[in-house]
Amino acid sequence: MHEWIAILDFGSQYSQLIARRLRERRVYCELLRHDTTAARLRERPPRGIILSGGPASVLEKGAPGCDPGLYAMGVPLLGVCYGMQLMGRDLGGAVRPGEKREYGLARLEVLEADALFRALPETMPVWMSHGDQVERLPPGFRALARTATCPHAAMADDARRMYGLQFHPEVVHTPHGGEILNHFLFNICGCSGDWRMSSIIEERVAQMRERIGGEHVILGLSGGVDSSVVAALLHRAVGDRLHAIFVDNGLLRYKEAEQVRDVFANTFGVDLRAPSAGPLFLERLRGVTDPEQKRKIIGRTFIDVFADEARKLGPVRFLAQGTLYPDVIESASPIGGPSATIKSHHNVGGLPPDLQFELVEPLRDLFKDEVRQMGRELGLPESIVDRQPFPGPGLAVRILGEVTPGAVETLQQADLRVQEEIAKLPAHREIWQAFAVLLPVRSVGVMGDGRTYENVVAVRAVSSQDGMTADWYRLPYETLDAIARRIINEVRGVNRVVFDISSKPPSTIEWE
Repeated sequence: MHEWIAILDFGSQYSQLIARRLRERRVYCELLRHDTTAARLRERPPRGIILSGGPASVLEKGAPGCDPGLYAMGVPLLGVCYGMQLMGRDLGGAVRPGEKREYGLARLEVLEADALFRALPETMPVWMSHGDQVERLPPGFRALARTATCPHAAMADDARRMYGLQFHPEVVHTPHGGEILNHFLFNICGCSGDWRMSSIIEERVAQMRERIGGEHVILGLSGGVDSSVVAALLHRAVGDRLHAIFVDNGLLRYKEAEQVRDVFANTFGVDLRAPSAGPLFLERLRGVTDPEQKRKIIGRTFIDVFADEARKLGPVRFLAQGTLYPDVIESASPIGGPSATIKSHHNVGGLPPDLQFELVEPLRDLFKDEVRQMGRELGLPESIVDRQPFPGPGLAVRILGEVTPGAVETLQQADLRVQEEIAKLPAHREIWQAFAVLLPVRSVGVMGDGRTYENVVAVRAVSSQDGMTADWYRLPYETLDAIARRIINEVRGVNRVVFDISSKPPSTIEWE
């Protein structure tokens, strides 16, 4: 088993970010519930333990705590924000409400440069987000740093290898945070930083071969990066005993279905079942304008088509899914920590009783950027690896109003122009999503010497880290101009293009 760091999650908005920062340093880590016991950790001893921040106060009745046995395990321990306050209280110090809540940038003064701050500046900006603070250090601890309002902004007990930071080293607003984490991981915990994607691939392939044995596996393939990586990984593990079902719902982007068939059936040689069900989906969507009703109809129809294809294969024991680590983390309550429950829209849920499978989820402890890296090492083309997120209901939720064959064709052509122009930007990978939306309004225009009364297309481009929040992307005027001119001149039935400059929240990324 490879070396790893345990991160106990107390509900901080930054807990997932701690995990990302560690993995960027090639150190494997896992987010666990805050009440994970020392006995459980001893079954697979970590190199170190990090106690995350959290929204609660350690002074509140019922505030989340940790197993006291963690402090006696003898492995290095780092408390961050709430985690430091918890250590301070549990180990015999005192915590009090701060006279002034410290939120945002603060100037940290390093008092002792060894341990976490070796070779770092004597003063540096850090990101604070706390109300309470450690008033009296526990026995054996000394102060490493302070701010103007927090005399114990960092603490250490080198003998027991226990450390606390009142600020957040994992956020970009703490410029030297990465170096502080490096000191903890490599100097204190003794990690080697040898976690590599190639070794992960070998490990997952071996695990799936052992678990699946001689059985067969069904995969619901969407063409997105997650399910595509699962397909490539499973094909390496079980070969022709993988059966991928790609439901072409007629609501995909221009020639997307052909691309998926070409990559997986022709290049990888996967047994690909790709029913063309566009007419069925469009028939069931006829006259429907409510977005939630659209989603339900599309979901039910997908299950019907998927189930019909699955039955043709006969009895199959396993169903593979592209569940990612954020899906696992976000399914939990803020304080409960990660759980095994997966958000329903990531499942092929609602299958008939005669189709019951055991789930195979080989990506469930990986982040999106790690999955993209795995896809590259598995030989997937960049067009799939760098594919932007795409809604499950497809273009149906980007056509406001009734979904008709004509509306789908118009939007496919408009969106194609958006994609082609965005791809020309040197920084196009900074864009989380960019797409066209067909609005349910028409506007007056002039083409040649005649009056037109035609459709309006909105262009949406956003930047984001995880899709939970998003800011509208500042596309260059030249790009906007090219997109608008091409759509109006080349796409029949459109005479006006507008640009969406709303962020999430309060708006959502998708319009429906």
